Amino acid sequence: MNNRLYVGNLHFHTTETTLTAEFARCGEVEQVKLILDRETGRSRGFAFVTMVDGAGAQKAIAEMNGAMIDGRPLRVNEAEERQQRSGGGGGFGGGGDRGGDRGGDRGGQRRW
Repeated sequence: MNNRLYVGNLHFHTTETTLTAEFARCGEVEQVKLILDRETGRSRGFAFVTMVDGAGAQKAIAEMNGAMIDGRPLRVNEAEERQQRSGGGGGFGGGGDRGGDRGGDRGGQRRW
């Protein structure tokens, strides 16, 4: 089992310190990474918690999924591996109608 857990439905004021303390009841916590919005610095409402071993991770899923922290029921499950992003499109992120002030670039192909 993967020791890295996804923790969702967090209150925007929940901190890494709070998560570390709560998950430590299930086993030794290796790392807590609260995901923040790049522009505002505000929590995006989810985090990744890495437990030291699989037994702690399993216990954390069993005990923390649905547990209330800061008035919200947590969603805890095994984190999925991050998929690699395709790099094409001249640094524009590779595809799709991006809208915005670029006039609807599609994968770096300018249409003006």
